[in-house]
Amino acid sequence: MTEIAVILPCYNEEAAIGATVRAFRTALPAAKVYVYDNNSTDRTAQVAREAGAIVRFERRQGKGNVMRRMFADVEADIYVLADGDDTYDASAAPALISKLVEDGLDLVTGVRVHTEAAAYRAGHVWGNRMLTGLTATMFNVKLGDMLSGYRVMSRRFVKSFPFTAGGFGIETEMTVHAVRLMMPMAEIETAYKERPVGSVSKLNTYRDGFRILFTIAQMLREERPLLFFSVIAALFALASIAVGVPVVIDYLQTQLVPKLPSAVLAASLMIVASLALTSGLILDTVTRGRWANKRLAYLAIPGPQDLKLP
Repeated sequence: MTEIAVILPCYNEEAAIGATVRAFRTALPAAKVYVYDNNSTDRTAQVAREAGAIVRFERRQGKGNVMRRMFADVEADIYVLADGDDTYDASAAPALISKLVEDGLDLVTGVRVHTEAAAYRAGHVWGNRMLTGLTATMFNVKLGDMLSGYRVMSRRFVKSFPFTAGGFGIETEMTVHAVRLMMPMAEIETAYKERPVGSVSKLNTYRDGFRILFTIAQMLREERPLLFFSVIAALFALASIAVGVPVVIDYLQTQLVPKLPSAVLAASLMIVASLALTSGLILDTVTRGRWANKRLAYLAIPGPQDLKLP
């Protein structure tokens, strides 16, 4: 029988976790609902347990640490990941799961569609579009909502995912992992609602936005090093040309180098550009070998296409 696990990371969600657990138990009566409490100082764990969830704890603070623990501990064929703040539409879970199984996908993301302004603040909407668009461009993929916390995943996605990011950068890493390993994936629009009274968002628009931006840059360096270092090489090369052209012109006219410091600087900048490009070429070869090993590990785990829904 196909095992479905709903996994909910939580921190101080006493006001929302009970409704979240009950909603997913209603939508997926055959699934096990796990709540991972990340050092809550309120009654989150107790409320979740009373609502029928299996409660576990991760003492290391941060969403990345909770996700690592969840993916390592929970055994299932299909994983439904959502935040414990009762903002995601649990009734959409069966449709997301059906999409995953029927199309043989490894990742189905719930694209957030909000009808209330308070549910999805304008700053968050703009930031999500900017970061999603940047990632889509850098990794050549079409994305609608990279930062959505509502995802349905196959076992081979979960068990082949090497976590390195922390905090809200984890969604970026999950998306890049699926894209780089050429996993079949899809997006489905789902309702996104306002938090219940008493539930407070842990997302800081600017702080976490810069963290996600840093994660994108880090993933680009690790997964597409030739592109990453080629951009750096191009910037240094352009700076070298800008500094060196007047020196060359003076030399052609007078056969002298009156601006020796500029000549040395231009040469140094071009050397750095060459080193950056060389680093990119070497790391690209290493990355290709690492990618092949990750792809083989992913393929060694059975896919979702043969699963039968309960």
